[in-house]
Amino acid sequence: MADEKEVLVTKTGLAKLINELKEYKDVKRKEVAQRLKEAIAYGDLSENSEYEEAKNEQAFVEGRIAELEKMVTNAKIITDDKSGQDTVQIGVTVTVQNMTEDDDPETYTIVGSTEASPMEHKISNESPIGSALLGKEKGDIVKIKAPAGIFEYKILKIK
Repeated sequence: MADEKEVLVTKTGLAKLINELKEYKDVKRKEVAQRLKEAIAYGDLSENSEYEEAKNEQAFVEGRIAELEKMVTNAKIITDDKSGQDTVQIGVTVTVQNMTEDDDPETYTIVGSTEASPMEHKISNESPIGSALLGKEKGDIVKIKAPAGIFEYKILKIK
């Protein structure tokens, strides 16, 4: 399908997706099949909760496999090394200062949505902050509309 959405990932992110897909196909799929086999052995499937749980888990595993396969197929690798960049783009690390609340500067790496992890300071290019910063330069002040209101951020550093 030509209209499939690109999945932007770093090489590391793609490797994680491939490893997760392999885990689901090689391990989890077999575990669920074994659970199904054991549940069927209990007999009467109409009142067999183990069978129902195993069927639900099988549906989840197969759904996740399909999702991961689509992500891997549509993956577009973004380079990790963006040194010397003048503008914010996917793959760069940017330090910003929240001017509205005068917080301490924060540093984020802009990544594709599949790799976003706020705890690791990796924000999606589709998030309110990530999308507002894209294409901007050091020194720019950016207004970001977030669920908590409108904030102004100043870009301090891009690397």
